Amino acid sequence: MNGTLSQRGHASGRARGGLVVPHQPTQLQQWAARAIYTMTRMVARSLRSHVLFEGTASVFPPQAIYVMWHNRLALCLEAYFVFARPHSKARGLAALVSASRDGGLLASVLQCYGVQPVRGSSSRRGPQALLELTSWAGRGYDLAITPDGPRGPRYVVQEGVIALAQLTGLPIVPASYSLSRCVRLKSWDGFLVPLPFARWVVILAPPLHVPREANENQREELRKALEQRLRSITQD
Repeated sequence: MNGTLSQRGHASGRARGGLVVPHQPTQLQQWAARAIYTMTRMVARSLRSHVLFEGTASVFPPQAIYVMWHNRLALCLEAYFVFARPHSKARGLAALVSASRDGGLLASVLQCYGVQPVRGSSSRRGPQALLELTSWAGRGYDLAITPDGPRGPRYVVQEGVIALAQLTGLPIVPASYSLSRCVRLKSWDGFLVPLPFARWVVILAPPLHVPREANENQREELRKALEQRLRSITQD
């Protein structure tokens, strides 16, 4: 989701004991989140949807870390609940969201879907979010991250998702999608806004496994491999 992890995270606002407190959603953001949720569900129901598996990726893991580029956030939860959730044995989904004020809106949208938001990114509350996500994985939850969010660079996987997979032992499932009709915003990520009645093709690459004993060089190679898999299934 809207954030990446780092083991070196920092932020200007800290509570007692050094903990960074994420910005909570305002009442206006909560209202806006309900409107976004309703509109997204309506658009998603109008789409002609299909799922494709690249290579040998034909079976969903019973529990996993799902990753999708930041510019495809609009339908990432719809993709999870339509295609992955029916095959998952997880108790639910926990997703990483930026601890910033803007992240409060997305956190509220996640809650509309019944998803547990975990607040943090590479620049704010990264280590704390890493521990919280690991805890949710231990409770039997799937996890979701946008590996190039919240500020990019676009289509560059940050190191945090590899560390998370190493800590939890969960496979990383790279996912992307294409739309026959959409609006591309002039943002850093080229955010895609789906239009009704488009053809929606969700594509999944083979899961990536990170050994618990992986060293720094091996983690970097795995990060590059994940980035390559995500780019290979992304059609712009």
